Amino acid sequence: MWKRLVDAGIGVLSTLVGVAAGHLVASLTEPASSPVIAVGSRVIDLTPTPLKEWAIAQFGTHDKTILVGSVLAGVLLLAGVAGLLAARRFAYGAGLMLVLVLIPALVAPDLLPSLVAGAVGVGSLWWLTRARPEPGAAGGRRGVLVAAGALATAAVVMGGAGRWITSYRTRVTAIDLPPAADPAPALPTGLDDRVPGISSFRTPTDDFYRVDTRLTLPLVDPDEWTLTIDGDVDREVTFTLDDLLAMPLVERDITLTCVSNEVGGRYLGAARWLGVRLTDLLDRAGIEATSADQILSTDVDGMTISTPLAVATDGRDAMIAIGMNGRSLSREHGFPARMVVPGLYGFVSACKWITRMTLTTYADDEAYWTERDWATDAPIRISSRIDTPKPLSTVEAGRTVIGGVAWAQHQKGVARVEVRVDGGAWQQARLGPSAGDDYWRQWYLPWTAEPGQHSLAVRTVDGEGDVQTAVRATPFPEGSSGIQEIVVNVA
Repeated sequence: MWKRLVDAGIGVLSTLVGVAAGHLVASLTEPASSPVIAVGSRVIDLTPTPLKEWAIAQFGTHDKTILVGSVLAGVLLLAGVAGLLAARRFAYGAGLMLVLVLIPALVAPDLLPSLVAGAVGVGSLWWLTRARPEPGAAGGRRGVLVAAGALATAAVVMGGAGRWITSYRTRVTAIDLPPAADPAPALPTGLDDRVPGISSFRTPTDDFYRVDTRLTLPLVDPDEWTLTIDGDVDREVTFTLDDLLAMPLVERDITLTCVSNEVGGRYLGAARWLGVRLTDLLDRAGIEATSADQILSTDVDGMTISTPLAVATDGRDAMIAIGMNGRSLSREHGFPARMVVPGLYGFVSACKWITRMTLTTYADDEAYWTERDWATDAPIRISSRIDTPKPLSTVEAGRTVIGGVAWAQHQKGVARVEVRVDGGAWQQARLGPSAGDDYWRQWYLPWTAEPGQHSLAVRTVDGEGDVQTAVRATPFPEGSSGIQEIVVNVA
């Protein structure tokens, strides 16, 4: 039994060394070609929509970490088998290891990291297999321990170096942003200091949610980046980042929401965006005679998102954003440029790392999410969230507050927020300041909490009198709906 564990361990260690070597090479060439990352990205593309939604609901922003860990665990399990096979006949174990390398090689943007991973992995397997003591041999353990120690150290060093190099290469050099020709009004003072536990009126960039299919961030050189508008237009046009910076910029406070956000979920954030009006760019290409009904946006790695053309050009503050909260975009949020269309869920409006906009029709072209049967026109539903108290938390009896955020985009805005305690009558909450209909509102309700268990519910009423629906719907295919209701304990 012990021998089998050692043999399996040799396969696992050899594979880890190979993976680390491949990751290091990928960090120097194309990070997305790291073997485990390449396989994980392919798994994301092939995963059925219900399973994706389940993973996001269960693991939140850690879903990618869970995915990469699962892929690595599967690889290491097969690596253990390769070690057992190599103990019988080296060619068998090496063959299985090469098969493991072939999979990422077939799906990665660059072959080199996978080839290096295979060569280093097989070489490590050969060394450890040769160093493994024969049954009954004396003093042979020292050789295998030295080899294993050296390879383990190499794996740690190469893996750490790969992470550091990738982090260094994906850093963003801040771009000097010109002032907006059409600036946003000063943001009012929110309820942040008055209602402990409530979401910040403006979401800090580092806390802003991120949901996308990326396991690694794209490497984009701002000096080489361009945005092309083509398709059914009068003329194809291409803009550089300097071109955008030289155009009249608008500044707007806009809340973004992910379609995967469950009722009461955390996949939304409010920020100040700086960019060029989408219509200003489209006018340069000429779309008056177009028969297109969608903008098919493509990012630097080929991901596509479709936006209804009629909605994007109906007068709302749709833009190609280059700034967020007073600074240039971060890599996580689309550097150097992304699309922002208020009032639509991000999967049809917020293409990050954008490099092309093609005017076309839904009949002729399908974007990534459209191919997976998500909605094509997905306006953000009226909704609200309780931030404080937290579900299932325990609060002290006496005077306290219930608070949170509400949103009702576009052109309607939040007119009223109502709270219900223990199934009683709806009570009108107090609203925080407004930063426009495309921005969320903070709200709170003073509450005298009595000992025991209590249920709290919240709903929003928009500027046209429409009430947030109580009908429950899952995020797929056009966004969740329903009333958030939580239970808290009062001691």
